This record gives sequence, structure tokens and C-alpha cells, in this order.
Amino acid sequence: MPLPRRWLSILLIAAMLAIAMAAYLMWEPAIAPVAPPAPASFDRQRVLRGAQVVAQGDCAVCHTARGGKPFAGGLPLATPFGTIYSTNITPDPQTGIGNWSPEAFTRAMRRGIARDGHQLYPAFPYIHFTRMSDDDIAAAYAYLMRRDPVQTRTPANALVFPLNFRPLVAFWNVLFLRPGPQAADTSRSAQWNRGRYLVDGAGHCAACHTPLNLIGGEKWSQAFEGGVIDGWEAPSLAALAHGAVPWTAPELVTYLRTGVSSAHGAAAGPMLPVTRELGTVPQADAEAIAAYLLDLRKPAPRQAGPGSAPVDAQAVQRGQVLFAGACASCHGDRSPMQQFGDRPSLATSSAIHATTPRNTIQMILQGVPWEGEDALHFMPAFHQALDDRQIADLTVYLRATYSRLPPWNDVAQAVTDIRKGDAPQ
Repeated sequence: MPLPRRWLSILLIAAMLAIAMAAYLMWEPAIAPVAPPAPASFDRQRVLRGAQVVAQGDCAVCHTARGGKPFAGGLPLATPFGTIYSTNITPDPQTGIGNWSPEAFTRAMRRGIARDGHQLYPAFPYIHFTRMSDDDIAAAYAYLMRRDPVQTRTPANALVFPLNFRPLVAFWNVLFLRPGPQAADTSRSAQWNRGRYLVDGAGHCAACHTPLNLIGGEKWSQAFEGGVIDGWEAPSLAALAHGAVPWTAPELVTYLRTGVSSAHGAAAGPMLPVTRELGTVPQADAEAIAAYLLDLRKPAPRQAGPGSAPVDAQAVQRGQVLFAGACASCHGDRSPMQQFGDRPSLATSSAIHATTPRNTIQMILQGVPWEGEDALHFMPAFHQALDDRQIADLTVYLRATYSRLPPWNDVAQAVTDIRKGDAPQ
């Protein structure tokens, strides 16, 4: 039965309004290009301040491809929706941001909109950068505009349909973007507020340490309760002072600035370059971050219950043999590096005490790369030397020997999945 004409008119008007609203949300005007600012036009102190802001935001970590020029982009960022390549943020006018005005840069940081008006994907964490102060954003702009321009175009993103249609990000922003700085909490100390500002703003810690929903938005109800980034587990930050191996403020500050904690282990994977950046910022900033994080008091992640996975005695025995041959010279209780060095004991390793074996497996597979004279710590990668069963056996042995927690489930399958790069997120 056909709809009455009145209802057809109502539906048509509603459809037109929906289209108009969608167009309003998706369209953003371009900001006129400018001539690249002269280096001498930037105040030296502001540029130096910008270096600290950029280090706080780990900008070089994501915007520098392996073997590439600093800030020239091209680093592949794996997401559940495909691969996104970081952009060139050097002051090259053709392929970078050399013709961006301060207003265009600020809009990108606050709202995720490029100079020409296209939507930036939220892999660029503007939902956190929006909380930065005007002064910090201006300082970051000054610093980046004083870098060496690099003319290089980044590869095209490889995202699934329809997410490869950029204007749809406008609807994502309606759900997850709350633009503008965050007001200070007058009931808390200046150090606590500084820590929250750095963690929630430039540091964008929640971007990695919070689980994501089906459309890539942070689950705010589970803020800082852990996530997965580049195949590594970003552990929960929500109960650092109350976990299986509690952190103290001095330990956390040392870890943030050096990548090593004698009580918890060494940074690896995506966290390692973050600690290198934080090692260049004032110690007071690291102390503020630690004060804020240690004040988070959400319940610690639950470990598997007793009996959930029986101890595989044969795997432990095989792992013990592997450990003696491949690991004991550095990690053994009587090894020179344990007795006379500062290598952390595996008995307090955060990876071995984690809720999943992911980071222990990744550490064995990938190790910690050698950085020459700047190396903070080094561990060889065993992805070629050991097969899947050997890595699983070693993982089972480490958990059984260096923790009092129940065994992990399905370690062998986890090794296979992680090696293939398709481990569950």
C-alpha cells in the first residue's frame, strides 16, 4: 500500500535535512597557504620550548620511518582497519607543512583538519593534542618549522572500505572529539595537574593504554586499563601502585627517562623510543607524569584463576634447557650482569607478571635493538634462532619459574599468532 503523500513529503524533508547535516559535518574550508616562514622569524627560546613539547608528544617516533629522515613521515601504522602511513611534518612546502600557517597547524592539532580541509585520521591523536595549551602548540609549530625540509611523499594509506573515505571521520569526531584545553582541577596539586596535562595531552598515553571499541574509539569507561599497539601489549596504567609488582615514584621516573627499571624490567617495542624522547624533557615533567599515573586507582587486571591452565611440566623442562643455553649468561641469577650490572631480575619483570604472554613472546622474538653508543640496553632477537615450540617452551618456563601466578592459556597458539602478525587484539 503506497504511503500517503503527506508522509512522502515528510520523509523527503527528513532525507534532505540529513544530507544537509552530513554535508555540514563533513565539509571543512581550506586555509590559504603561506610562504614558508624564515627560520630567523622564530624566537630561539620558543623553539627550544618546542623541542620539549615535541619530545613530550613523541612526534619523531611516529613521523620518522625506519631509515628515513626525521619527521619526514612514511612510518606504517597498523590498525584493525588497515595500514596508515604517517605524514611528512617537515617544513617542505610541497610534501610537508612548510606552507601551513600557525592557524592551520593549530586547527590540525585541535580538530584533526589538514590545511586543505581534509579530515585527518585519528591515528594522529588530535583528540588528545586538542587539550594542549595555545603556547605549547605554538612552540611545537616553531620547532617543526626550524627542522630541515625533506621533500618526500608518503605511501597511500591502505584502509578497508568505507573507512578509506576520509569525510566519514567527521562522524567519528562527533562521538569522540571534545575540542579545547582541559581546565585544571583546583582541588589537586600543581604537580598532579601538570602530570594530567602531559598524560592526557601531548603524551596521549591513553591512545595506546586504553582498549578501543569496534570503530577505533577509546573506551572511556576503561581508560588506561591496557591496549594493544603494533602487536605489543600496552599494559594497564590504572593501578601501577597496586599491581602484582607495585611501582614507586622513583622507579617510574627512572623508567620513563631511561627505559630501564631495576624492579620491573626494560622498555621494548613501541615504548622504547618513547622513553628515549622522555629522557630529553625536564625531570620535573617525568615526576609529574609519575605522580598522576600512580594516583590512578582502578582495580588491577585480574589474572587467570588457579587451575585454568595446568602446568605443562614437559614444556617447563624443555624451556629450562633453552634458558640455560640462550638466556642464563645475562639473566641467570649468578650471571655477571645480575651480580655486577644493573640488569633487572626476571623475578620482577612486568612482562612475566602480565595477564597475557604477549610481551614475553614479543621480547623473545624481537629483543631490544642495539643502538650503538646510545644503547640503554640490548637483547638479541631470537625469531630466527628458535622455532614456535621452543619460544612457547621458554615462555612457559619463565612464567613458571619467575612468578607465582597461574600459567597462561594457549601459549603455543599465541606464539603462532604473534609470529604471523594476526594475534587477537
